[in-house]
Amino acid sequence: MEFSAKQISQFIQGCIEGDENVTINTFAKIEEGKKGAISFLANPKYIHYLYETESSIVLVDEDIQVDKPVKPTLIRVKNARDCVAKLLQLYEGMKPKKQGIDSLAFVSSKATIGKDVYIGAFAYIGDGVTLGDGCQIYPHASIMDGVQLGNNCIVYPNASIYHDCKIGNNVILHSGCVIGADGFGFAPNPETNSYDKIPQIGIVTIEDNVEIGANTCIDRSTMGSTYVRKGVKLDNLVQIAHNNDIGENTVMSAQVGIAGSTKVGQWCMFGGQVGIAGHITIGDKVFLGAQSGVPGSLKSNQQLIGTLPMEQRAYFKSQAIFQRLPEMYKQLNALQKEIEELKKNK
Repeated sequence: MEFSAKQISQFIQGCIEGDENVTINTFAKIEEGKKGAISFLANPKYIHYLYETESSIVLVDEDIQVDKPVKPTLIRVKNARDCVAKLLQLYEGMKPKKQGIDSLAFVSSKATIGKDVYIGAFAYIGDGVTLGDGCQIYPHASIMDGVQLGNNCIVYPNASIYHDCKIGNNVILHSGCVIGADGFGFAPNPETNSYDKIPQIGIVTIEDNVEIGANTCIDRSTMGSTYVRKGVKLDNLVQIAHNNDIGENTVMSAQVGIAGSTKVGQWCMFGGQVGIAGHITIGDKVFLGAQSGVPGSLKSNQQLIGTLPMEQRAYFKSQAIFQRLPEMYKQLNALQKEIEELKKNK
């Protein structure tokens, strides 16, 4: 597939500087540019690459200042990152999708399969499963009895969806993620000196346009459902415990862990390794910096970091003081000795 600078500028509403007829057929980072590739530049710190790159077209933000000639054709836009995302979506959408059921896949005769579906070798589709139109089920994926998938879902290799879970439209499940494993429910039994397992009879409900990263786990509820609402994006290695309710358009980086029965609001952003206690409520638009630990409920519209989490400015000031504690401790001891000497002299 080839696109000219003119076609691209019309699609993203940009302004061309250079040859409007130059064509590209691939993407490349600006520092690894090559002929026939399109790159982007949004940060002025990397402007030196603009004079060195071999890419044929470079998208640049409107405010990027160019003070000497460049080889590539430039397309100026308001936000180069956003425009690259749109072009990548267009490029990905034009790729032909696989269709058909591989002869080595197992598909139950009691399953309902939509139109234009792909099911790869060694995938398992259980009794009572419903696959919507356009679903892509890759090799070794397991979809257990009674699961419902909407239209245009992608289930990558070795992902597992346990029985009776409900998946909406346009959901992407990456390799190794597990939807609907048992919640962590055990009751100590002094009589047997062991733990009694508490059956987890609920399900997981994932709404439309959700993407879940590799090796992320979302546990089924004890009763009712664990919910992942519309537009949520979860990175790799995230743990969502039983009976959680994750609000619309919330995003979480790798290794976030949320204990059971916690409600998270809409449009939240959690950095890597954030840990959140169970049975609490996080409001809307709460932004938590990496490695924050949250033991209690949080109100909406906050940007916090640390354990216990505090406002970012206060946190970084506190960290600066913390690093000086050994020096301050010596000064405190010295002052204490001076005070004791003054008392003796009196």
